Amino acid sequence: MSDTNEGRLFGRKRRKNADTPRKKHYSVYVSDAEDIQLQTRAALRDVTVPRLLFESAMDSQVQTSTDRKLAIVELFAVRKLLASVANNANQLAKFANTESQFPIEAESIIAEYRAIVPRLSAAIDTLADS
Repeated sequence: MSDTNEGRLFGRKRRKNADTPRKKHYSVYVSDAEDIQLQTRAALRDVTVPRLLFESAMDSQVQTSTDRKLAIVELFAVRKLLASVANNANQLAKFANTESQFPIEAESIIAEYRAIVPRLSAAIDTLADS
């Protein structure tokens, strides 16, 4: 296979030749269904199955399903906290409308919102990276 294939968008299917010999070899056993999935994914990316496995494993952005689940749990916790703070804000707004005065406690609600925003942003960023 040549290094330059004009018909290929990103060059060759195989990895670039190494400067030093590759001495380690790994073997992975998969079921027939897993083999079909791997071959399909490799074909969609126009690479070989070994290259697909290697690049997937070496990707620094890899996130396990456990990491993703933890991020989702955090996002739901922040959502619940935000709903609680919003309820408090609504109660203060109702009080302000009926009594025609702005309650002192409103400042603490604003502080709570400001404390929640970084936590919410971090949870969203974690999910966006997956």
